Amino acid sequence: MKKIIALLLVISTVFALFACTKSEPEVIESEEPRENEPEVSLTDLDMLVGGNTEFAFDLYDELKGTDGNFFYSPYSISQALGMTWAGARGTTETAMAETLHFTLPQDRLHPAFNALDLELDKRNVRVGGESGEGFKLNIVNALWGQKDYEFLPAFLDTLSLNYGAGLRAVDFVNESEKSRVTINDWVSEQTEERIKDLIPEGVINAYTRLVLTNAVYFKAAWRYQFEPGNTVDGSFNLPDGGKVTVPMMRQTESFRYGKGNTWQAVELPYDGAELSMLIIMPDSGKFA
Repeated sequence: MKKIIALLLVISTVFALFACTKSEPEVIESEEPRENEPEVSLTDLDMLVGGNTEFAFDLYDELKGTDGNFFYSPYSISQALGMTWAGARGTTETAMAETLHFTLPQDRLHPAFNALDLELDKRNVRVGGESGEGFKLNIVNALWGQKDYEFLPAFLDTLSLNYGAGLRAVDFVNESEKSRVTINDWVSEQTEERIKDLIPEGVINAYTRLVLTNAVYFKAAWRYQFEPGNTVDGSFNLPDGGKVTVPMMRQTESFRYGKGNTWQAVELPYDGAELSMLIIMPDSGKFA
């Protein structure tokens, strides 16, 4: 199973959010090294994860009217905008915190993001899995700023200490198109060339001052493999009441299962049992 997500945040006269020749821009970064052993309480981690879950469902409510299938990563969006939040103050800071369900103050939220990111990275390294395949999870962030724009040292310190991120200086004012190509090349490299043109022409212009990119690459095998010979065609119900015939995988195994008033859920672990997929199925007529 393979999923690639890229997030792009362009800051110019307005905020815009899009579905995220090689050149090496100058990197502007703090001298502070990343904190590899942040002192974060379990309470703070629970608050961060809980807030991200609430944000995930809020975002789903906004996206559920989208035609066809859609895929998004609430964690990626929260992490990327958390980096931006580090530079926000006043009404902007308050509005972002309310929307993203950031209930921790700045001095606790960023270390919590750091601890969570490092934990995911540890799982990525230590897992081998029963099949030896394990999984690959790569989450990377990059900031792209106007080369002659002054970014406050405290902002750069926060990014370096908690996200291991610097700021790549490009020239949006005089070389908008070259900057766009440079950023797209970075995204393409980080997603193993699965996403090659994240930023369309015309999005970046001379008024752009900061672009924040976040890319996620995830590839994993199931802990309990589905045998191809057990796949059979079955009827799948659509939200509009229609039906389509699709191939359905089958297996008999013990999985974690839950049931609510209007839904059922099953958890399918990936190889190595460090991560899993939670599948929620609404009851008939309760799709929302």
